[in-house]
Amino acid sequence: MLNQGKKRKKVPPTTPPRKSRMVCLMSEEELRIVDRYLEKYQITNKARWLRETILAHIYENMGEDYPTLFNEHEMRR
Repeated sequence: MLNQGKKRKKVPPTTPPRKSRMVCLMSEEELRIVDRYLEKYQITNKARWLRETILAHIYENMGEDYPTLFNEHEMRR
């Protein structure tokens, strides 16, 4: 009866199942910071948030570090 207002999102059948585990250790202070953030923004799925946050950061860096034919110094000549 607690979850009457919440609707679960169904995972599309085309999404591959997650089979690999990744473990991360945090200090007590780091964990409190994360927990405080999740509570402030009412994020209930910590694993999903961590996954999306980490992957968004990686994708952003990959976009900035794309390979080029010339290095930056040669292109600025």
